[in-house]
Amino acid sequence: MKTFTPDFELVLKTLRDFGLLLEADANLPSVSGLIAGEPVRGSWWAHPRSHDIFVVLQHLADHKDVMTTKLLSGKVTFVHRKLWSAVLSVGTARERWQVHALPPSARVLLKMIDRHGELRSDQLEWPPKFKSVKPGQPLRELEKRLLIHTEEFHSESGAHAKRLETWECWAKRKSFSRKVPEVVNAKQILEERLSTLNELFGAAAELPWTRSR
Repeated sequence: MKTFTPDFELVLKTLRDFGLLLEADANLPSVSGLIAGEPVRGSWWAHPRSHDIFVVLQHLADHKDVMTTKLLSGKVTFVHRKLWSAVLSVGTARERWQVHALPPSARVLLKMIDRHGELRSDQLEWPPKFKSVKPGQPLRELEKRLLIHTEEFHSESGAHAKRLETWECWAKRKSFSRKVPEVVNAKQILEERLSTLNELFGAAAELPWTRSR
């Protein structure tokens, strides 16, 4: 049976309690802040406990009850399983805020992912007409609009790469078959959860559909 450090147990309990947890933030609960014992200004890599933060982040990303997205204010956000249905509903909705004014390169990348279900960032066959645009740029656009799910991993060479997948592919890979709520209800669930967190911690984090208004 795998055992975890007190740092990880604290982080996981906080995520269970709040449903959402940021990697780093000056106000809202975050992994770096919990381990450092105070808000971490700037990059947490410069903090004396950066190694501990890194280890906990790796364990958290691998945990069976944790999803990683760019949900809050475009930042890396960990989502507890109890909110997966709401995020899945929003992610698959393809609402106007998700697709309006989507750059051509991002549209092409989205079509590629939709067609294959899953791709690797280090193995993309990037169209020549977009040779002046690095894939990372449209990828970030798709992430912040919740149009796809991404997950970092180490490639065979040891370099960092990302798995790019449709939400349907992600749900199948995770064996997550719970019924999702209507998108209007899903958004309300997430808005209410974030509103509570913002009030508790004096923060002003936003969800992607509210940022786009």
